[in-house]
Amino acid sequence: MSSQIVRKAVIPAAGFGTRLFPATKVVKKELFPIIDRDGRTKPVILAIVEEARRGGIEEIGIVVQPSDRAIFEAFFKTPPKQALWDKLSDSNQEYCQYLQELGELITILTQDEQEGYGHAVFCAKDWVNQEPFLLLLGDHVYTSDTEIPCTRQVLEIYEKTGQSVIGLTEMSADIIHKAGCVTGVWQEMNSILTVTQVCEKPDLDYARSHLRVAGMAEDKFLGIFGIYVLKPKIFDILADSINQNQRYKGEFQLTTSLDTLRQEEGLFGYWVKGQYFDTGMPEFYRQTLINFGQDYRSS
Repeated sequence: MSSQIVRKAVIPAAGFGTRLFPATKVVKKELFPIIDRDGRTKPVILAIVEEARRGGIEEIGIVVQPSDRAIFEAFFKTPPKQALWDKLSDSNQEYCQYLQELGELITILTQDEQEGYGHAVFCAKDWVNQEPFLLLLGDHVYTSDTEIPCTRQVLEIYEKTGQSVIGLTEMSADIIHKAGCVTGVWQEMNSILTVTQVCEKPDLDYARSHLRVAGMAEDKFLGIFGIYVLKPKIFDILADSINQNQRYKGEFQLTTSLDTLRQEEGLFGYWVKGQYFDTGMPEFYRQTLINFGQDYRSS
């Protein structure tokens, strides 16, 4: 069992959002609206921050482009103008106070050059300060199938094993080329996996030949859910990748460094009891708007 508590979460939010252009020319994709299950309209980044807090995280670092720092700080740290405040309902004024309190837990970090997801994670190195940390994608939101939040589920596996953990979910053959994928050996069937390979966006033929997992149905694979708990060794591996200019499709990716982390320290996967909702591509964002707040709209 790990003796080091995970206190910090990192959320990379420094991409250009090209797949959602032209809307992202004026609004950052992490600020796109969704309706949560409580019926409140909120930006995607707020739903992610709240998921981190539900897991017990104390401090949150959001990695953004330097030119976007003011936008994110304004949302989390600046109270509304008096004219707007006066028009808000009592419940929304109370929510403003909540946002201010949440903002006190958030540090805005910057990625000066957009060099890929792995590079964005590396930009949080000094702030993380040699602690294990929770990593959340900046364009995924989550709902749990149990009373335990998705983040808490993954954190509990880290606390149990003392090793880095990737949250996993079942993915079908038609979308596996859009996601990271793993294979390995079950330690607890359909729950905890010793990862033996991490692969970034494999084609279907490769996945069928190399990424099958015992007990999974035909053309079903274990894809990355978007929640990780990582030991600080990942930063040394990312630094080596950056220093040696080891890029994948022109960028420094996290997935290749995760496979190195697996080789050097070991890596567990955990099949999360819940669902992720992708807000980073038009077809998935549309479906998120329909399904994420389903409990609210059906009530």
